[in-house]
Amino acid sequence: MGVWGWVRRRDPQLVVVRRAVRVTLVACLGFYLCRYVLGSASAAPYALFGAVALGALSQIPGSPRQRARTLILVLPVGWALISLGTLLSVNDWAAAAGMFVLGFAVSFVGVGGPRLVGLAAGMQLLYILPCFPPYDPGSLPERLGGFTLAVVLLATAERYFWPDPAPTPYRHRLADAVTALAACLEALADDWSGDKTGRDRLAALVPEATEAADALRPSRLQLMDRPASAGRRDRALSSAAGTARLLLGRVVDLYFSADREAITRPAAIKLLSTTAGCVDATGAWLRGDGPLPDTNLVSAAITDFRAARMNTDPDGLPPERLRLGALALALGEWTKTLVVAVRIAAGEPPQHADPTPETARPGQFWYAYRRTPALYWHRLKENLTPRSVAFQGALRLAAALAVARLLAGALDLSHGFWVLLTILTVLRTSAAETRSTLRPALVGTVAGSVVAALLLLLGLDPVVFAVALPVVMIAGFAAGPLLGLGWSQALFTLVITLVFAQFTPVDWRLAEQRVTDVLLGAAIGVLIGLFAWPRGGAGELHRATGTFLASAAEVVRETVAVMADGAEPGTALARARRAGQLAEASFALYQSERHPAAALDWQATLVAGHHAVRGAEALVRSCPSGGLLPCVTQLTALSGDVATWYDRSAERLLLGESPSPPGAHPAPMEWPDNLGQDLYIVADLRAWLDGLREDLTNMTGRPEPGDDLRVKVSRVADGAT
Repeated sequence: MGVWGWVRRRDPQLVVVRRAVRVTLVACLGFYLCRYVLGSASAAPYALFGAVALGALSQIPGSPRQRARTLILVLPVGWALISLGTLLSVNDWAAAAGMFVLGFAVSFVGVGGPRLVGLAAGMQLLYILPCFPPYDPGSLPERLGGFTLAVVLLATAERYFWPDPAPTPYRHRLADAVTALAACLEALADDWSGDKTGRDRLAALVPEATEAADALRPSRLQLMDRPASAGRRDRALSSAAGTARLLLGRVVDLYFSADREAITRPAAIKLLSTTAGCVDATGAWLRGDGPLPDTNLVSAAITDFRAARMNTDPDGLPPERLRLGALALALGEWTKTLVVAVRIAAGEPPQHADPTPETARPGQFWYAYRRTPALYWHRLKENLTPRSVAFQGALRLAAALAVARLLAGALDLSHGFWVLLTILTVLRTSAAETRSTLRPALVGTVAGSVVAALLLLLGLDPVVFAVALPVVMIAGFAAGPLLGLGWSQALFTLVITLVFAQFTPVDWRLAEQRVTDVLLGAAIGVLIGLFAWPRGGAGELHRATGTFLASAAEVVRETVAVMADGAEPGTALARARRAGQLAEASFALYQSERHPAAALDWQATLVAGHHAVRGAEALVRSCPSGGLLPCVTQLTALSGDVATWYDRSAERLLLGESPSPPGAHPAPMEWPDNLGQDLYIVADLRAWLDGLREDLTNMTGRPEPGDDLRVKVSRVADGAT
């Protein structure tokens, strides 16, 4: 009960144990069937290691049915890798060249999403295994047969033998966040309508909504659960999650607004009520409890609000009297974005053409107009640069594997694939993290080798090894997640010993070879990690995010220049979107590494860039170019101050440092109050610029007490995709 209780505490749903049992069952069944029933010494290791590659080394997301389907779909890829490894293995240089090309390709295609990332290590092993003795191209049919048997058995086991509980779909997590947001919007509308309970309800609901939104953070999700693929659905779900988080921040802005005498208050209340209903309907659809929400409803509410503003003369009113309407309009626009994103995720075709000007494209929903293969090709192309962390990681791994293959051939290592397997185990995205895995890997290997040598010295009957293999395999596959890398390496060393002892006569030197090969693989991994982008994701994240914020500064300047001074729209928005995509890729890799607690909130840093881009898109559409010329001086000064702080933050990030929060607001300026309807546009612009200053403050945390609503919401993630 004590051991079982310890396992249940660490693995409440027994996901690790289930997986270990399934992989062991399939690996041993396939191995014993090929080795002892069919008598094929060539098929047996591929039946065993095929199950290990796709069952233990790979992480396949989704329900049991989805995982089984994925396994069958990758079967032809496995055939190709085993065939190439077998045919190229007869020449060391050809094998190493194939190792470099395939090692890079298999790793790099992971930019397409978590499903491909999860398969990468297993796919690498399928090429590595036939790359070493025995060099026997004539046995290729048997090798493919053993691998096919493993995949079919593994797919069947995933579906029917003690299957894992289906994970909570990201769509349901998003539904929880959106539904909680809808309750906040409803309470806010009641508050502005005069319901005295609305404000208290909102204060009580915000913590719950914040927690639900916080659960959407990539850092709170397993890699396999993140909507990070290049496909249309995942892109749209990610956009919807980011928009929901931005909406929550806007709700809190309205909570703190003191503009109880706003002239557009009745229209703003109506818009709030409509958006609350639209957001609630969106949450219901995400849970599967209602029809797909329609953008026409929120679009009509925005049109009605604009009409109400147009029929209300703001001349002579101070700017503060117009802030409520500006915030409400922004909330309506974000709600429309949320609904559009969810409709795209549902597979609905876009209802309208991309409103982004041609010079600033691609727009926010550019992917809605592309086919899935084109989207994956686009993801590959945008990461095919030395500045992409995915490119760096793939090139680092490919170089390490190719060098290891050459050395293993030159030194005539009979079990050289252990060298490459060690590289897959210890090489990480940064030199520091590689070093952190080195010690437990070496200690575990040495310990396992000592035990294996003792077993071999005893001269036991091979039947003993056959009986012990399933027990040791289950323990080995469960040990990694539950106990750490050292234990998994020790037990996996025993597994390999028990397997090879059933093929040919072996002695204690097999364990010695295992230690030698692991030491060689570890040395290669450490050296490559030191010389090839040793900072890993942290260095690129600082650079990519700094570039993104610098691009956002140009967006701020260009937006005001277009709206107030009649300048021609440039390419700032398009450049900022591309910079944001690369920053997101860098952040995704950074999250897969281990780091000490950082003073900088990377999620809030990314939202500072995304808010600049998304807000600019909506503002440019709402105002004719040059329409705000009478207050160009004031707007230029205000936007210049915000853009300067963006630039300063970018400079600090590019130097590898944390930005400082912006200083005090610029001195009050005289704003015209006789611009007619253009006063509303001025209010919208000022609300956007004030929000950007708030975003910059959130990057390093806020100084207010921890129970402040703004603090709670500022901890919520970004708007990042």
